[in-house]
This record gives sequence, structure tokens and C-alpha cells, in this order.
Amino acid sequence: MNTSDLKRYIVWSKRTLDLSDPWQRQWWIEQVLLHGRAEDIVALDWEEVRRLLPHLQLPPWVRRLWEGYFAHADQNAAL
Repeated sequence: MNTSDLKRYIVWSKRTLDLSDPWQRQWWIEQVLLHGRAEDIVALDWEEVRRLLPHLQLPPWVRRLWEGYFAHADQNAAL
């Protein structure tokens, strides 16, 4: 992801990101969940977010929101 692809309201401290690097990808997902707009969040890979959620550095209230979201999605899928 180069400078023209980076949304400055999400990432303002870097000029480029290598999303094939697992660390940078995880960092990017954290930033999107914290600073992204709805269209940015919707574009994430939900299974990847679910898998990485326990490892993401998120404020407690953001973590609870996403844990609740996935718990609700699991509940609805079971119906």
C-alpha cells in the first residue's frame, strides 16, 4: 500500500505499508478499527479480524464492541 492508497485519517505516521508483512497487516487492522470510517471497516476481511482480535492492541471498549459483534454474529448463524 503506497502513499496514494493510505488514508491520512487512518495512518498519518507512515508513507507506505507492506500488507504482506504480518506485523504491518495487524497494525493496519488495529488502525482501521480505531480510526477508520464505516467504509474502511466494511472493507476488512472479517475472518481475519476475528482471528486477530485477541492479539490486537485495542482499548477495552473497542475490544468489547468487536467481541460483542462476533458473539452476536455467531448466535445469529446458529439459528
